[in-house]
Amino acid sequence: MSDSDERKRLAALRAEINQHNFRYYVLDRPTVPDAEYDALMRELEAIEAEHPDWITPDSPTQTVGALPSHAFETVEHQVPMLSLDNAFDADEFAAFDRRVRERLGRDEPVRYLSEPKFDGLAISLTYEGGILARAATRGDGRRGEDVTDNVRTIETVPFSIDLPADSRIEIRGEVVMTHESFAELNRRAERRGEKVFANPRNAAAGSLRQKDPRVTASRPLHFFAYGIGAVDGIDVPETQSGWLDWLEQLGFSVAEHRDRVEGLDEARAFHASLGEKRAGLAFDIDGVVYKVDSLADQQRLGFVARAPRWAIAWKFPAEEKLTQIRDVEFQVGRTGALTPVARVEPVAVGGVTVANITLHNMDEIERKDVRIGDWVRVRRAGDVIPEIIEVLPEKRPDDARRIELPANCPECGSEVLRDEEQAVARCTGGLFCPAQRREAIRHFASRKAMDIDGLGEKWITLFLERNLVEHVDDLFRLDRDDLVALPRMGAKSADNLLESLEKAKQTTLDRFLFALGIPLVGSETADELAKHFRDLQALREAAFEDFIEHKGVTGIGPKRAESLQDWLAEHKADGSAALHEAFAEDRPVGVDEKTLARLEEAFPTLADMQRAAEKGQLQNETITKVPGIGPEIAKSIVAFFKQDHNNEVIDGLLDAGIHWPTPEAPADDAPLTGKTFVITGTLPNMTRDEASDRLTALGAKVTSSVSKKTTALIAGEAGGSKLDKANKLGVPVLDAEAFARLLDDPSAAPG
Repeated sequence: MSDSDERKRLAALRAEINQHNFRYYVLDRPTVPDAEYDALMRELEAIEAEHPDWITPDSPTQTVGALPSHAFETVEHQVPMLSLDNAFDADEFAAFDRRVRERLGRDEPVRYLSEPKFDGLAISLTYEGGILARAATRGDGRRGEDVTDNVRTIETVPFSIDLPADSRIEIRGEVVMTHESFAELNRRAERRGEKVFANPRNAAAGSLRQKDPRVTASRPLHFFAYGIGAVDGIDVPETQSGWLDWLEQLGFSVAEHRDRVEGLDEARAFHASLGEKRAGLAFDIDGVVYKVDSLADQQRLGFVARAPRWAIAWKFPAEEKLTQIRDVEFQVGRTGALTPVARVEPVAVGGVTVANITLHNMDEIERKDVRIGDWVRVRRAGDVIPEIIEVLPEKRPDDARRIELPANCPECGSEVLRDEEQAVARCTGGLFCPAQRREAIRHFASRKAMDIDGLGEKWITLFLERNLVEHVDDLFRLDRDDLVALPRMGAKSADNLLESLEKAKQTTLDRFLFALGIPLVGSETADELAKHFRDLQALREAAFEDFIEHKGVTGIGPKRAESLQDWLAEHKADGSAALHEAFAEDRPVGVDEKTLARLEEAFPTLADMQRAAEKGQLQNETITKVPGIGPEIAKSIVAFFKQDHNNEVIDGLLDAGIHWPTPEAPADDAPLTGKTFVITGTLPNMTRDEASDRLTALGAKVTSSVSKKTTALIAGEAGGSKLDKANKLGVPVLDAEAFARLLDDPSAAPG
């Protein structure tokens, strides 16, 4: 590249990086992931290293962040808030360590404080006499934005700390948002039809820069302290780690995962260890910050234009990247649900190459306005499935195409239907659809269903390919000679599978119902169906009204019903009058034209409405006759049993000898009636299924998730997240011994 071309590239890089800095630091709306920004900055650094006489004071390599926004007052930092140089692999960190030792004139290992690099918004807090006097953003490193009123709403920022009356100190740190809080914030935004945030960093920065502190107060922000700026009137610790310990004693949150390490080996080990923990942390981090621990050594090492020589950020592999959507295909699941999957230009994200990304459903596609050909920002946290977090419309090519839901199933050609009230589109091919047959058989054989040991996905696929099985009832007609003739299926394996199939014929009604794969019917719902109907034929013949009863008039809630009751009590109008005549001059509060139309459809005359009011039949109510089964599940169950091909398969299963004892009617006086339990971990003397059966026999309900309504959590070894949630909600926890005592004496149950 000629000098002229290099100068043009230099100018272009500076302009592009400055624009990205403005979007990141001022607008809180970055348009490129960190990895792409870092690549641009490194290219600029390489050109300037080749031509040091081209470096100017306003180059992004010599400055920090961006100029403060005009939306806030400007604050001058007494000590500049500098940035950090980055290392992207072990060799670059080793080069940093070598430079540190050379400048200090040492051969022995250097001691570093190592801590997470939080991905949030840098803030400086100034305390005068122990009282929070001012809070400012980093800005361009020398001047930031005064966000004091907003920062005072953050619970983890102390309003006062125990310091001398004549002291002054700047405490530096990061404002962040937890993954859980970020998800809830976006859910609230979606419900209000507002734009969602792309990631927790943007959410934290955007929340802190609100003009109205009340908005900031409604956002769950957290502050982590990690350093000190100017200090006056305070005894100074001699180490960086000493500063953090002191800040923690004052009441500030500091990084839990921090340590002092000596030399390269310990630094590498800490980086690897924190990288493994990264996915399980509550906050986003994008690397490890290493700081020479001795403050005296920090003074000797000094600074360059935009960063200290005594610190570096060793970044993790990027978890956000840009890629382009090449095509979208639709996959068909076990229940016939069509899932759109984006085929993207392969890109390495978080150490994994991503080529396919689920788009979930058409509602999600329409909400994000995803199109074929779009450039998108992709994120992957730890081992989580990659997701598209943002579409970049400014990079959309002219030939980008909208994604259309196929009219016919890509697997079997059957019609695809999409319920207007649901996001899911489904193939109507049922058990005749190859994709559904394969998944239906796998589900049928699963542990919580028919529990057919040895019937894995490999054998299911082979049975379908060899036309040995078409539907689940064909499993019980498999011939031993046909099985033995299959590749890698010996005589012993064939006998074991046939024995498992024979054993599976004796089951329970709830397991059988779950095994059928009725859409929206999980194991707990199947259990409720078995308890309520107790007979398969009764369930097959059930109508929607056997599950759900609707009362009252649509759109009439408690307030409107009360308003109508009051109006009727005051007006003794002609009962034969039509409603629009009776309401012509004096209409009840809350009855608009739409509501009036619904009332007129339900009640031909005022007298009809008066009679309904006397019986309490005005307010709209949906009454669930079977616990846990609402209108959508009821529709799914009724529709399933209306399909002739489904009933043919069920009859085939019954003819094959599948049977179960009639479920006992639930006793109202059972000792644990009305109580709800959750089981987690490994129990020493029984499986979780056996424990569930014991509880159910005593009248209890066993569910899979802990809530405030849970009577108790039965916790074996390795209780995990359910145990954490129970402790958080104050739900009683019973270990194996306490559970055994409960089974012996149910009257001792909590609550």
